[in-house]
Amino acid sequence: MSVHLPQWVKPPTHLRIPKIPLFILVTVLMVIGLALFSTAVFQGQNKILQAEKSQAEVEITRLEHELQIIRSEDQFVKNETLSREISDIQRTYDQAVKTYEELIDLRALTKDTGKLDEQLAGSLSLLSKRQWSTASAQLTGITKDILALREKIAASFVIPANVPENNAPPSGGFSRQSVKADTGTYLVDIVAADMGSTRIIVDTASDSTCTKDCPALPLADYVSRSGAFAGINASYFCPADYPSCADKKNSFDTLLMNKNKVYFNSDNNVYSTVPAVIFLSGSMRFVGRSLDWGRDTSPDSVLAMQPLLLSGGNIVFGGDDDPKRGSRGNRSFVGNKGTIAYIGVVHSATVAEVAHVLKALGFDNALNLDNGGSTALWSGGYKVGPGRNIPNAILFVRK
Repeated sequence: MSVHLPQWVKPPTHLRIPKIPLFILVTVLMVIGLALFSTAVFQGQNKILQAEKSQAEVEITRLEHELQIIRSEDQFVKNETLSREISDIQRTYDQAVKTYEELIDLRALTKDTGKLDEQLAGSLSLLSKRQWSTASAQLTGITKDILALREKIAASFVIPANVPENNAPPSGGFSRQSVKADTGTYLVDIVAADMGSTRIIVDTASDSTCTKDCPALPLADYVSRSGAFAGINASYFCPADYPSCADKKNSFDTLLMNKNKVYFNSDNNVYSTVPAVIFLSGSMRFVGRSLDWGRDTSPDSVLAMQPLLLSGGNIVFGGDDDPKRGSRGNRSFVGNKGTIAYIGVVHSATVAEVAHVLKALGFDNALNLDNGGSTALWSGGYKVGPGRNIPNAILFVRK
């Protein structure tokens, strides 16, 4: 059934709305919705970007301010100041350690170091407060006071009245005698042994090369365990009570072959210019440089030390310079005159003065040994010492 509208209610033909397919209408609506959604998303993202931009601008402003501060500073001056401060710290610390170690050595001569101990404590307090210059000046003063006290002790040293003056060394056994040299008169404790009936050996606390936390023994222990009748301290080493030796306690770095035919520190002494003495059966051989000696194990022992004092009866250390220059103390030595071997201690002497004393005794050759708080001489008991524990020793053993 159809409905017919009156003619007057029908719209004119040119005003009629054309029929739109449904899929087109849906598509248009989706496009419009998508556009509206995209606009909303864009506006949201824009707000986020604007906020991030604002934060970035604040950060840029801050960085530009810091950059201006850095540009206004003289970095070279700043680095130089820091470098000087580090240098001051290291230099003053080294100075403090050296002063403390000198004080340790002084205690081997006198117990009257209380005032110096207090001064050292005061300088360490200044170091903790970063007062480098003041601490350094005080440490310099302490070092001068230590030297002055050592000289005072040396000047006050008197050879006992009951000690005979004798420039002829003993032919055997122990002797305490006064020796007159061209540099003065000195007290000498000396042990002599005929090398024809005596083996001279070097004994070590360690069985092989040791570079840190090494064993050390009293001289008396070396004498006892080797059945020796006399002995003396030997190599320079790093004492356990020295702060600078904290990572190498009781170690020594010169060449040595002990009584068991084991060479110590061989690798780092291939080109060594340190003198050495080779203890052979019935004789001694002295060389001016360790590199001139191979690694022969036929000798009884080998010991490198310095300086060489005498060679062929001539002074090779302290001959041209002032032999009195340097600090005085108890100085150990090993030497020979013909087939007689000697170990001993010259009291209150510089190293160079020892060379003059041994020349006055008529020695052919002589080598300096360690001294200071390590000095020890044994012959039926301690004649000097006992001193601190030592990593090695020279021993006289009857064949």
